[in-house]
Amino acid sequence: MRKWTTLLLAATMLLSAFLILPVQAQGEIYDSVIRLHVLANSDSEKDQALKLEVRDAVLAYTERLLADAKSMEEANGRLRDSLSQIGEIAERTLAEKGEPHTVAVTLTKEAYPRRIYETAALPAGEYLSLQVKIGEAAGQNWWCVLFPPLCLSTAAGERETACLSAGLTEEQYRLITETEGTKYKLRFKILEVAEELFG
Repeated sequence: MRKWTTLLLAATMLLSAFLILPVQAQGEIYDSVIRLHVLANSDSEKDQALKLEVRDAVLAYTERLLADAKSMEEANGRLRDSLSQIGEIAERTLAEKGEPHTVAVTLTKEAYPRRIYETAALPAGEYLSLQVKIGEAAGQNWWCVLFPPLCLSTAAGERETACLSAGLTEEQYRLITETEGTKYKLRFKILEVAEELFG
């Protein structure tokens, strides 16, 4: 009986260490990034192509809008003040292609699954999201990290500088950009469990 009690105590202490540390340090990743979520009108080939056109137009605008934003709060404010302009840009892009769908643009919290991008990976959880819904928004969607600017194909050094300047810690930057092997998967899993328990 004493052996089992000791094992249980050791397991509890180990689990506590894994859960508490990510919540205090890495867990802030949920409040440090803004995602971009573009939802296509449908899964037709045409609508999926239009989704990418809208994505490119929105990214071109937001890249300039957030170019010198120094914090999550500043980026959030700029995006909120520009929601109508972003919607107009998206609708104009569609109209130029002969597809005058309406577009709904919001800045809201969304639950995301774990996601691996070309240059980064993020744990599952709830993130602030610039959501761009095209027409019925019934088609496959497209995600990326809008702030810091991980949507854009920049050199690793420039990407790191942008992320650190935007308020990410070096630990958070490593967490989302070290996507090889099983280590980050374990860290993500621990972080995701902690987010569910304490988030």
